[in-house]
Amino acid sequence: MAKKIEELEQEIARLEKENERLDFENVRLLARNLQMSEQLNSWYELRQRVGWLKAEMERGRRLAMQADLVDDAELLAMLENRLEQEPQLVTPEFSAKELAELMGVSQARLMRLFRNSTIFKSADEYLENLRLVRALRLLRDHPQYGIAAVSAEAGYNSVRTLQRRMLEVVGMTPVEFRIMVEK
Repeated sequence: MAKKIEELEQEIARLEKENERLDFENVRLLARNLQMSEQLNSWYELRQRVGWLKAEMERGRRLAMQADLVDDAELLAMLENRLEQEPQLVTPEFSAKELAELMGVSQARLMRLFRNSTIFKSADEYLENLRLVRALRLLRDHPQYGIAAVSAEAGYNSVRTLQRRMLEVVGMTPVEFRIMVEK
């Protein structure tokens, strides 16, 4: 009987070791399962983002195609309306490329628009004209503004650029223009 007890105790010890090994294996498999689950979630989220980006790109492409279908007069009216509503867009760095993106058209379409439907040779020339007109309005309507403030508000990099542009187009400096308007 002692031998039977000893065999049972050995069997219990072996089973306890096997149980520990299985517990360890179970924990390892749970950790691996958790890691795989997290990876699947990441992949799922990535897939959702890619789907959203594809949809946004398609929407942008459709908008660009629709904008390219708009006739020149309508596109020019939309462009002028947008820039009047958001004058802060016309900064010194704002260029034809940003204007095309803003309107949802290609740069080639924008160049054709200005070449065929306006007195301006290019979108950059048009933007420069917008800056000058804004500067003239600010000089006329806000005599309390300094020339530097008018220059910055109109979208020029410097006072010198505004002065040079006004001399070219209007034939007078900002100060001379302001004096003339105040009379």
